[in-house]
Amino acid sequence: MKTKLTILALLLICPSLATIGSAAEEKVDQTVAIAGNDMMKFDVVTFEVKAGSKVKITLTNTGKIPKIAMGHNLVLLKSGITAIGFGQKALTSGAGPTNPLPDAVKGDVIAHTKLLGPGESDSIVFTAPAAGEYEYVCTFPGHFALMRGKMVSK
Repeated sequence: MKTKLTILALLLICPSLATIGSAAEEKVDQTVAIAGNDMMKFDVVTFEVKAGSKVKITLTNTGKIPKIAMGHNLVLLKSGITAIGFGQKALTSGAGPTNPLPDAVKGDVIAHTKLLGPGESDSIVFTAPAAGEYEYVCTFPGHFALMRGKMVSK
């Protein structure tokens, strides 16, 4: 109880402390909003970024089917890694509805969101890699066949 009162007192004295530890907005150069739906499709299949810039991607699951049956994530892959090949590798590494991105495959990943259920969103912030094409994919089992796209870094 004493700890709670001390924290409350600090917040009253210095309200700016309330943002410490929260998901305060990180300065980014570009923001991309992408939605995933119950038809296993991303609404953005290609977008461009400037190499070296700070990019924020926000994924929203706009579907209605429960996460255990139709969860979505967004996994941005390193150069030369294809969405199809990565999806197959994730499956053989044990990907499932509760763990769509096994640790064994994370070495091929630039950034990834968490697995989202209906109405949920998650954001990732990263520095855009060198010029080239980078695929992204949903690794919920089976979704990689349809749910993929491409980021072009220039």
